[in-house]
Amino acid sequence: MNFEKGQRIVIKVGSALIAPSKAGCSSQYLLSIANFIAQCRLSGVQVVLVSSGSIAAGARLFNDDIVNKNVNNIVIKKAMAAAGQSEMMATWDELFDFSSAQLLLTHADLRNRVRYESIRDTIETLLDNDILPIVNENDAVTTDKLKVGDNDNLSAMVATAANADALIICSDIDGLFDENPNLNKDAKLIADVYKIDDDIYAMAGGATSAVGTGGMKTKIQAAEKAVSHGIDTFIVNGFKEESFQTLLMGGNPGTHFYPYKAPMLDGVHWMRHTTRAQGELIVSDQYEISPNETSDLLLADDLISVNGDFSSGDIVMLRKDNGDKVAKVKTNYSSCLLNFVADSDNQDFSEQLDKTQEPIISKQYIALMETK
Repeated sequence: MNFEKGQRIVIKVGSALIAPSKAGCSSQYLLSIANFIAQCRLSGVQVVLVSSGSIAAGARLFNDDIVNKNVNNIVIKKAMAAAGQSEMMATWDELFDFSSAQLLLTHADLRNRVRYESIRDTIETLLDNDILPIVNENDAVTTDKLKVGDNDNLSAMVATAANADALIICSDIDGLFDENPNLNKDAKLIADVYKIDDDIYAMAGGATSAVGTGGMKTKIQAAEKAVSHGIDTFIVNGFKEESFQTLLMGGNPGTHFYPYKAPMLDGVHWMRHTTRAQGELIVSDQYEISPNETSDLLLADDLISVNGDFSSGDIVMLRKDNGDKVAKVKTNYSSCLLNFVADSDNQDFSEQLDKTQEPIISKQYIALMETK
């Protein structure tokens, strides 16, 4: 892929590049990335930067005993993120001679369609005014329920929200290998991936960095999200200046994941890859969903049981009794009411529900799950 005028790219930079020695932010590896971003902008390419590093940057401000004893303490990590975020932004600002803007997001922002559209509008407006958006997860306030968890997947969600042409994920190795290159010197780099399947995931190991939270698996997850939206995705070695020189010359320095020839529709992709199911609707094994039909897609008699607590308007998983996932759907009723409907003793109420103007699920809010 050539980076040409009018294109839009998202580049994700991890904590190991921001604060490699755990002693605060360092420009050691960021200079080549900043130069790449500057060169892209000079060529008329719009750039969005997704940057980890707030926790790694803030760790040095805390007593070593506190850090070592509370390495998995979420409260301490939140405090580190709050302390380190400003240093991380200041470090980037020092490397650029143009304006940047900070966007701190949680998964709650992305999975709510109104807020998702707001994020898209903000990014679009910043880019239209030649301002570099710098995005990070809001680690200072997020909870397990609200967090994305890693900036690899966050970068893919941002890339889809920004309607990017390419996503570049910086790693600490050259790309995806058929085996772990740190354990096997004969491991071979996979330069091109045309389909992400179980064999590709099997090549992914754990995190190799002592600083970051993502490994190769999360990068492949991110690539899968991006390519299904039609976005070329690259995993490259962010520690090597030549990686970015090669990209600027139109080459592939790592692993190139090729996009779907027929990308998912935007709304379907958002439901499938950005939303998180808040519960489950269990139907019989014989149930088949037909989104092209005008009739109700799910009748009260189809519903066997309900799992989880959710409200009207939430996204839930439609699952067969045998465990097969059918689709992510938007429910028009709460779990409390649907539990009542699923109870066979409430037949009269179920028949009355089927006659209402609002079906259990609506055909415009369905994302079918791919079957293997």
